[in-house]
Amino acid sequence: MRDFKVNKTYQEINRKINAGKAVVVTAEEMIGIVKDNGPAEAADQVDVVTTGTFAPMCSSGAFINFGHAVPAIKAANVWLNNVPAYGGIAAVDCYIGATEPCADDPLNKVHPGEFNYGGGHVIEDLLAGKKVHLRATGYGTTCYPGTRLEKKVSLETLPYAVLCNPRNGYQNYNCAINVTKKTVYTYMGTLKPKIGNANYCSAGQLSPLFNDPYYKTIGLGTRIFLGGGIGYVTWAGTQHNPAVERTPLGAPMKPSGTLFVMGDMKGMSPDWIKGVSLQGYGCSLAVGLGIPIPILNEEIAEYTGVSDEDLFTQVVDYGHDYGKGIQKIYGRVSYAELKKGAITVEGETVQTVPLSSMVKARQIADILKGWISRGTFLLGEPQFTLPS
Repeated sequence: MRDFKVNKTYQEINRKINAGKAVVVTAEEMIGIVKDNGPAEAADQVDVVTTGTFAPMCSSGAFINFGHAVPAIKAANVWLNNVPAYGGIAAVDCYIGATEPCADDPLNKVHPGEFNYGGGHVIEDLLAGKKVHLRATGYGTTCYPGTRLEKKVSLETLPYAVLCNPRNGYQNYNCAINVTKKTVYTYMGTLKPKIGNANYCSAGQLSPLFNDPYYKTIGLGTRIFLGGGIGYVTWAGTQHNPAVERTPLGAPMKPSGTLFVMGDMKGMSPDWIKGVSLQGYGCSLAVGLGIPIPILNEEIAEYTGVSDEDLFTQVVDYGHDYGKGIQKIYGRVSYAELKKGAITVEGETVQTVPLSSMVKARQIADILKGWISRGTFLLGEPQFTLPS
C-alpha cells in the first residue's frame, strides 16, 4: 500500500459540501493547480474536481412504463412515434433504444440515408414536453384481453421513464480517417477520401474517465450529472476493456473503460439530451455526462492534473480496415494536436473534426461545480469500483 501525505474520506468531503466549505474546481482548472503546487499540495487544497463530456453515445435508451389500459393489454410490440421499442419485458413496459430508426425509414436504400428520426429523437421529444404517439399490440390472454392500444403520452403522464445507457463515457476513442478513394459514412461521421479529414470524439482533459484512469473513485453508486439531472453509475459499461496500453500516468492509448449509467428522465433537460442523425449510418443520442472526482489523496490529484498534451489516441482507417477487422494504426496523436485543428498523417496535414462539444463539456463541468459548491449535490460513495 502506498502511503499518502493527504488522506480524505467521502464523509469528510460531504460534510464540507454541506457546510459550504468544499473547494471545487473543474478538471481544466485543476491542471494549473497541480502544475504550480504539485499533487500533494493540490490534494490538500482541493476537495472535488468536476468533469464533463457531451457527444453521441449510441448505446443509450430508456425504460418506459406507459400505464395500464382498459381492457388491459400485454404489449408484445410497441412503437413510439412509429419507432419500434422492445416490448418483451412486461405488460406495459418497454425499452426504446437510441439507435432504432423510424419503422418506415428508407434507411440506406438511397445512399447515404438521412436517418432523420429515431429512438434518440423520441427521448429528446419526451424531455421537451412533447406528446408522443404510442401504439401497442398484443396477442390477448385472460388477464390481458386487449390486443391493441393507441394513445398520446408525454413525460408528465408516463408513470415511469428512466434513461438507461449501457455504454457511455468512453475512456478514449479512435481518431477516424478514410484511406480509400470514396467518401464513407460511419458512426464517426462522414470521412472524405484519401485522408481528407480526421474525426475524433472526446473532451480530452475534461473527459471523466481520463481524470480517473484506474476507476479509483468511480463505480456502483457514483452520483453524476446525467442529461441535466442527477444519475448514477450502475456498473461498467459494455465493451469495458481496461487492459490496454497506457501512458506513465495511466491514460489509455486506445478505447478502454466505459460506464453503465441510469437516471430519472423527469429530472432531465433536452438541453443535454439530443437526438442525432448520422448521415449514411443511423440514429444516435448525444448525452451530457459529468462526474465529480473526490480528491482523496495526492495520487488522485495527480491523475486529475492531466492535460491534453498528456493524452493520446490512435489513428484508424474506417474506410477499409475497421470493417474488415484489420488492426492497423496510422500513428498516435495527442488531444492537444487534435484540438488545434490539424494533425499529420502519412506525411500530410489533415484537418480534424470533433464529434464531441468542448463548449458543452465545459458547461457541464461548471454546472456540476456550482451544484456541489452550493451544497445541493453530495458525492455518492461507490459500493465497489469498476474493474481495472
